Amino acid sequence: MILTTTETISGRELETLGLVQGSTIQSKHVGHDIAESFKTLIGGELNSYTEMMNKARAIATDRMINQATQWGADAIVCVRYTSSEVTQGAAEVICYGTAVKFR
Repeated sequence: MILTTTETISGRELETLGLVQGSTIQSKHVGHDIAESFKTLIGGELNSYTEMMNKARAIATDRMINQATQWGADAIVCVRYTSSEVTQGAAEVICYGTAVKFR
């Protein structure tokens, strides 16, 4: 499956199938959350949150690809990500784009 942030794929004529999306809500273990809160006092990367968000993006992307595959898509164009805090220490990540077939 080809994923791109652009509206077109060079050298390909596209037929639009529709919007596809995948999402997940991830949270951190309370112990990690407390440890990371201390790091905000001294600065630096919050590694456990980085790992959580990377995992969440991967899950959301896989779910979007699965939906596009079910529709018979060859690619997804205009791929975008968005995230929001659901509660303290938990975030939702949504991945969406337009499923297309090659003509």
